[in-house]
Amino acid sequence: MVFPEYDAQCGWYEMLEAVSEFAPLQGNTQFDTVVIGGGFVGTAAARRVAENQPDNSVLLIDALKIGQGASGRNSGFVIDQPHKRELEQYDNRLKQKILNLNYTAIDYLAQQIERYEIDCQWSHAGKYQAAVGARGEKFLNHYESLLKQSGSEYRRLNKQEMQSVFGTDYYSAAIHTTGGMLMQPAALMRGMADTMPDNVRVVENTPILEVLRTASGFTLTTHNARIQCNRLILGTNIFTSELGFMRNRILPVMTFASMTAPLTDAQLARFGGQLDWGLTPADHAGTTVRMTQDRRLIIRNGYRYAHDFNTPQALLPKVRKNHRKGFEDRYPQLKEVPFEYTWGGASGLSGNFETYFGELEQGIFVSCCDQSVGAARGTISGMMLADMACGKRTQRLSDMLEVSGKPSWLPPKALLRVGVPLRMGIARLASRSEL
Repeated sequence: MVFPEYDAQCGWYEMLEAVSEFAPLQGNTQFDTVVIGGGFVGTAAARRVAENQPDNSVLLIDALKIGQGASGRNSGFVIDQPHKRELEQYDNRLKQKILNLNYTAIDYLAQQIERYEIDCQWSHAGKYQAAVGARGEKFLNHYESLLKQSGSEYRRLNKQEMQSVFGTDYYSAAIHTTGGMLMQPAALMRGMADTMPDNVRVVENTPILEVLRTASGFTLTTHNARIQCNRLILGTNIFTSELGFMRNRILPVMTFASMTAPLTDAQLARFGGQLDWGLTPADHAGTTVRMTQDRRLIIRNGYRYAHDFNTPQALLPKVRKNHRKGFEDRYPQLKEVPFEYTWGGASGLSGNFETYFGELEQGIFVSCCDQSVGAARGTISGMMLADMACGKRTQRLSDMLEVSGKPSWLPPKALLRVGVPLRMGIARLASRSEL
């Protein structure tokens, strides 16, 4: 059985000034609802169950410290627009449902952040999508046509506007959409954990070893505790299969990011762009770039099939070298600015690009295969899993069920370990001009 590991490399988490302590679980305990996984799905689900049923006892349990896992390794985007594949495959009615679900998640997070004064660099900055050359512009033009079809608002930037925002003339074309948010993901996860309702108990550094069904519900075993519960919500994404569910349906893929030290006043002047923006590549195999509110630039690219689920430390020097090239190509005037952190973060894909949401078995509610858009999708999934578990039927829950599907079966792992890296290598070669 593979458990999540923390490598002390995630810049978002390492920058947190103070982190509260939630003790590991000891002894035999009982809860009405147990939520496994303290990421976007799990924190939203635990909070929503507690809101729906204030007399319900809820346990939110994580194998790591909350914020150290995949959600805390997000590049800090809460995206409103449907994924490009959803824009391509779905009709406008379903696209609007996805958009409404994402906005519900954004509004919910914004309410929690305001109410509890969660300091997570929350910003209504929207999102840029940009191209470097002809290949990227082809993808960007296609994206623009999809936005037009769905009636979404956007703005195309000219060269001067791109230079003034990004601080570089590296890009040939860019589009800005206004509805998305930016944030510091580990700070958001910690804030959500620290402000749970009174009927939620948070437990960290406590991996679940076994899940057994009983006559009255479930028994969960940890190293030092046994937990009885009536219902179970899984926000474990790629680790869901390690608990015995969704086996051979979740494809774990890892991408990597590097974060600079904060720019000095002199470096910021040479940078010449704005603070607080995020850019994703028009070509999905290209490079994501973030400029944070606290003057740090982030470069994210590079993919691997995460068959071992965690970040191999031996890969990081090569990853950092590749990120260095991407950074200096964009910002030759900042060559002396060092990277302080380099890390990997995994997401769950599926063979047919379908997410899973719903009651997998009686009393077990699951969301997984986020398709690399986990912040908004994970939050609304957690909220709606809680509503479903509590018997609360709403239009948003119906919409969630309608836009979700069933991930297809994957080939045996031995074939995946050969085929997936080969396919990624081909994609990387084709997209090299956009890196």
